[in-house]
Amino acid sequence: MARSIRIEFEGAYYHVMARGNRRQAIFVNDDDRRFFLGALGEVCVRTGWRVHAWVLMGNHYHLFLETPEANLVAGMSWFQNTYTRRFNVRHREWGRLFGDRYKSILVEGEQPQYYETLLDYIHLNPVRAGIVDLSAGQSVLDHRWSSLAGGYALAPGKRARWMACEEGMKILEIPDTVSGRRKLVERLDRQAMEEKEIERCGVPLLPEEVDARCSHLRRGWYWGTQAFSEKMLKIGNKILRRQRSRGYRSANERKAHNLNEAEKILQACLEKMNLSERDLESMKSSDQRKLLLAVELRKRTVVTNGWLAERLQLKSAANVSQRLRTLDLKKARRSVAGKSMSDGSF
Repeated sequence: MARSIRIEFEGAYYHVMARGNRRQAIFVNDDDRRFFLGALGEVCVRTGWRVHAWVLMGNHYHLFLETPEANLVAGMSWFQNTYTRRFNVRHREWGRLFGDRYKSILVEGEQPQYYETLLDYIHLNPVRAGIVDLSAGQSVLDHRWSSLAGGYALAPGKRARWMACEEGMKILEIPDTVSGRRKLVERLDRQAMEEKEIERCGVPLLPEEVDARCSHLRRGWYWGTQAFSEKMLKIGNKILRRQRSRGYRSANERKAHNLNEAEKILQACLEKMNLSERDLESMKSSDQRKLLLAVELRKRTVVTNGWLAERLQLKSAANVSQRLRTLDLKKARRSVAGKSMSDGSF
């Protein structure tokens, strides 16, 4: 069976879910969860993503993402591969961590009804899973590993920069104050208690006449109005009809956030280092200035080692990987500082 296409466009909203391989745990302990959130913050810097909600469970996670650039696939590839590598190194494991490809449901995020429902669905996940027992006096807030406890319930200055809590509070029409944040938690607890069937806590019941392709936030491919689905189908059909010529791929890739951003960062760093494009051609691949450029680009974008090798004249992707793996970053910075930097820093 052919895989469904990923529909990407600027300003898209997605409900993203991924589960462990064979439903095994993707978080063994809290350190794993912290590493996961660290990688999520990194990919947001690299891609420009904004996260409206998240929750970490035992063997899966949920994200409510907004992609200002059309870069969901590139970002998710970097994100899940990076977390998998770090998880395997920490636990001395190998192989795949996640099961089937991640699921991404397009969301009509500009519509308050659909935005609010998805926000509630994600934050009430621990109730559905039995992690939070409201009958025992617990609150949804007691689950530490969600954007409720780790974002919405915090003062704005304590939130991660990549969180879009302020926008969520505005859509919910709840003031972002101490009393307003308390009201949000009470609202979620009350909603969970009022629903008799805990298994569907936060899951909307759709009328029979609604398009069957519409998601229940657990299945389907979109969450929004009929007009929204038709708009998404048009975008999908254009993608399918488009000829995949080399020229088109190159033009399409250059529109993506990672390559645009990589070029901007590269040019800024070259200027700071008093280097030109011609200098890159004459410098050896072992030159530490080149390697520092590669480090900066990898830290702030999702470009591949192949792109770095071609753009920085570093022979091959394997060469980039090997050199960066053995690079003494502090020593390289000391060696380069003062030699070619316009301000002595990088």
